[in-house]
Formats: sequence, structure tokens, C-alpha cells
Amino acid sequence: MEKNIPKFDVLPQHIGFIMDGNGRWAKMRGLERSAGHKEGAMTFRRIGEYCADVGIKYMTFYAFSTENWNRPKSEVLALMKLFKEYLKEGDERIAENDIRQMRLKFIGERDNLPKDLLRLIEKAEKESAKYDKVTVNIALNYGGRAEITHAVKEISEKVKAGELSVDEITEELVGNHIYTAGQPDPDIIVRPSGEYRLSNFMTWQSAYSEFWYSDILWPDFTEEDVNKILEDYQKRNRRFGGV
Repeated sequence: MEKNIPKFDVLPQHIGFIMDGNGRWAKMRGLERSAGHKEGAMTFRRIGEYCADVGIKYMTFYAFSTENWNRPKSEVLALMKLFKEYLKEGDERIAENDIRQMRLKFIGERDNLPKDLLRLIEKAEKESAKYDKVTVNIALNYGGRAEITHAVKEISEKVKAGELSVDEITEELVGNHIYTAGQPDPDIIVRPSGEYRLSNFMTWQSAYSEFWYSDILWPDFTEEDVNKILEDYQKRNRRFGGV
């Protein structure tokens, strides 16, 4: 069935989604937390595809933070299994991805991820690298502070090797060493589930981002909610420190 895609005068180039509330969604229904994460993964796919159809060129979805390793082992294992299942299903959506030309990128530290998951990540990134219409970042084992630390280490190595002087370190240089280098910063960050914090998400990139909060739990998020975000975005006056 063809979707009715509304038109907007001004569209954000980049939207960041903090996919929060999966566990609470499951608890309210007497289900295991893993059921909420599975439902949330389906919402991720649906919302990502809808944003692409609307015309959003960049999206970043917060899937698993560096702090999430502190959750119960059973929940972490269930999440890793879910990530693998999603990537395996990607082969079945090749024709669909061809139409939308969606490039898939994973941002975050990769050292602690299971090797079989890493292989699937690398395969997905390689096979979608030819697309340039839409970029979908999945923040996996991601932390904003860890990202900045990673950039600082890379720059420090260049200074140490004599390839760079301290005076050459600028905001632009740091931006070229973060995971989303080459992409516009998020114009708006969406946080559902009734929480009002970034939770270590896109710390560097969010310096001038707009924010949109909602009590909706992520698995209940719909295309109509995306429309509300975009309608609200039309009214925002983004001055970037100017008048």
C-alpha cells in the first residue's frame, strides 16, 4: 500500500533518534524486556524507511550505549542476538534498499562486540557503501564522550608523529575525527519515553541541535509522530548564536 507522504517547506538534513522505552513497553504488557527490544527494532526499521521517503538524508539511531553493558547479561545477549538477526534479514531487503539507496553505517567502539556480529556489520557497510541518497547511522556500543576521546587519541598520534602541530588543532579538525565526519550535525534530536536528557548521545554533534521530547515509548512511535516532529521543526528559529 502506497504511503501518503506529506510535503514540508523546511526539512532537517539529519535527525538523531534516542530509541528509549523498549523495556518499559514490555513491562507494561507483562512481557520480557527482550520482547520490547524486538518491537523497538521493528519500529526502527519502519521509522527509518518513512524518514527516507519523506526526504531526510541522514539519520542516527541510538541502539546500544557504552553504558548498556551494565545491564543484566541475559538482556545484553538478547540485544546482540537481535542485532545479528536484523543484519541477516538485510539480505532479504536488497531490492528495497536499492529503491531507497540507503547507506548503513555503524558508529561506536567495535572492540567489545562479538566477532560474528562484527562480520555482519562489515558486510552490511560494504554492500551499502555504493548508496549516497540516505545515510542511516546505527550507534552501537556508542558513547559521546568515548567518541571525543577516540578523536583526541587519533589527533594526539598525529602530533606525536610530527604530522600535525598543536596550533593546527581546530574545531573543524576534531570534527573530522569523530564517527560522523563528513556528515551534517543533527538538526534535531528526538527523545521519546518521557526522559529529558541526551544520555551521552552525539555529545559533540548536538552543540546546536534542536530537541523534541515525548512521553511515547519507542515501540509505539509512528509515522504520524515523525510528521509532528517535522511540523514542529518548521516553527523553530535556528540562529546559531546570531540574531
